[in-house]
Amino acid sequence: MLVGQTNRRALIAALGSAAAWPIVARAQQAERVRRVGILAGPPTRDAFKQGLAKLGWTEGRNLRFEERWADNNADLPGHAMQLARLAPDVIFVVGSPALRAMWRAGPDVPIVFASVADPVEQGFVSSLAHPGGNITGFAVAEFGITTKQLDLLKKLAPKLERIAFLDDPAQPALAGVWSEMETAAPSLALRVLKVPVHNAEEIERAIATLAREPASGLFVSVIENSLMIPPLALRHRLPAVYPFRFYVESGGLVSYGPDATDLYRRAALYVDRILRGEKPRDLPVQLPTKFEFIINLQTARTIGLHVPPTLLAIADEVIE
Repeated sequence: MLVGQTNRRALIAALGSAAAWPIVARAQQAERVRRVGILAGPPTRDAFKQGLAKLGWTEGRNLRFEERWADNNADLPGHAMQLARLAPDVIFVVGSPALRAMWRAGPDVPIVFASVADPVEQGFVSSLAHPGGNITGFAVAEFGITTKQLDLLKKLAPKLERIAFLDDPAQPALAGVWSEMETAAPSLALRVLKVPVHNAEEIERAIATLAREPASGLFVSVIENSLMIPPLALRHRLPAVYPFRFYVESGGLVSYGPDATDLYRRAALYVDRILRGEKPRDLPVQLPTKFEFIINLQTARTIGLHVPPTLLAIADEVIE
């Protein structure tokens, strides 16, 4: 009798264990580690990773990052090729040069981009609503904000007469910015000139030359070596407008443009959806929804500018 009860209990335990196996197997499958490639700089990575963490992706548990970056565009193709060989589930890239390098290196890998200007014109996607391939993401603003940027700089430095646009000929998307500048300049009593720059030495030489002309300022886009521009502009006492806050945090005078951190966190949403089975071609390219206007008051004082109270009142942030 005792033996029978013991056998019965053993049988029930075995059956229960067997029934639990599918549950354990499903849990193990759900927690399988996915690989996400990143072709972006360190500040960008942090915001992107924070976005993924909020969606339940934990590095070391169900996610592994493969990260690459280059301080100059010439090295991007090599890093892109390395990522492509690893064949991650999806790759996150920032900026047109990085996207172009990744697109050429891994045409079959799903890619989510951020901070890319005019992705349709550059041939990355068929349309914003229907990307049509394995690439989607978050574009920077339409070129219409160029007029707003020029207007803010003119209000900060009303004596300005000429604005130099530092142009990177290797970035075709900047043509749209220049076209908008030419259109907007006459209404603001400004003359604009395009200054092609290919490297750090040419940037330094262009700024020094511009500083010798009175009533001059700078319009800065995201180009290679652009982070060297804020301290140079400050040294030469040149008013300058920038597209993102990190330039102003580095000593730039004023920025107006998309909230880049918001773009990177939203990109994490698309990566999450792709990891869960959706296709890039079914995810429309989105434009920014949040913009920010930042003034560096200390820089304004250093270069001898008085910031009107009306601008201080509408600024999203004033750096003292």
